[in-house]
Amino acid sequence: MATVTFSAADDVLYAYLAGEIDHDAAQGLRIQLDDALLTRSPRILVMDLGGVGFMDSSGIGLILGRQRCVRTLGGSLRIQHAPEQLRRVLQLASIPCTEPGGEVSGGI
Repeated sequence: MATVTFSAADDVLYAYLAGEIDHDAAQGLRIQLDDALLTRSPRILVMDLGGVGFMDSSGIGLILGRQRCVRTLGGSLRIQHAPEQLRRVLQLASIPCTEPGGEVSGGI
């Protein structure tokens, strides 16, 4: 089972994902993330994957879909604590990842 908790600071919305993200979990997370985006309209959505133990292609689809959603609202998406293999995929999709030291790699 996967969960998401939120915190906000100024115009940044942090989404802390935890658990295993498979097809079923991704659907529930998608609903919660979209609701938070529409309710709060942040300038930046930061998805923190530090608590995620497993993610299949549905999780990648979840991230790409939130990128489209946040861009539609005029914002941008950043990823924190992504595993190295996922970082490479996200770089191809132009989604920036925050490195352990706080600097941004990949994306635009």
